Amino acid sequence: MSSSTDTVLTAAQREDIRTRFLAVDTSNVADVLDVMGWPDQGLAAEFMPFPATAGRLAGWAYTIRGQMTPYPLGGDADKMAACQGLSPGEVSVWSGDGNGICYFGELIAIGMKERGSTGALVDGGIRDVRWLGHHGFPVYARYRTPVQSIGRWKVNAWQVPVFLRGATVERVRIEPGDFILADEDGALAIPAAIVPKVLAESEALTVTEIRIREELSNGLTLAQALERYGHV
Repeated sequence: MSSSTDTVLTAAQREDIRTRFLAVDTSNVADVLDVMGWPDQGLAAEFMPFPATAGRLAGWAYTIRGQMTPYPLGGDADKMAACQGLSPGEVSVWSGDGNGICYFGELIAIGMKERGSTGALVDGGIRDVRWLGHHGFPVYARYRTPVQSIGRWKVNAWQVPVFLRGATVERVRIEPGDFILADEDGALAIPAAIVPKVLAESEALTVTEIRIREELSNGLTLAQALERYGHV
């Protein structure tokens, strides 16, 4: 299903949406997606923050795809070209068949951050974890490894639809311009066409949860909360 939308958001609107998403939990967003008929947008449980203190990841998807391709040492010009296309507020979304190798490390992360990227989502490995934390660049990936991609794995396309490992389905389709949100509970991909509505509904659900927590701390029982608010 395509996630394209006829509504063109300004840079200011995109950043406002991105900032507001930082204040909602993935659990609430996932519940909203269920209600809206998008039950399979969760990514696999293996996606973890690196380092563990990386914090929340929120931004518009900029997709990068690669594959295992033996080649001489000396760098991947296509990887560098792909990263040069990143814009402020975007999350680089890395896909491909890499196994046991990292897709990037500290230096490429610095370059992405310099371009205004807000982090990365990697269906594969990364390295230089300590330094990623030092630079305040949140990365969610499936594993970490010191083994580089040079000579082993090569970028072959960017800004194309990609498929990342899913939580409830084998693969989740992510298109350029979709929205990526990740926190302590995991990662989600939100189709571009429904991002504003998902955000509004998630914010409303967040307000309700805050109210419930306050009332529970003031003596409301769980049974009373469920009777008053229903399932949340």
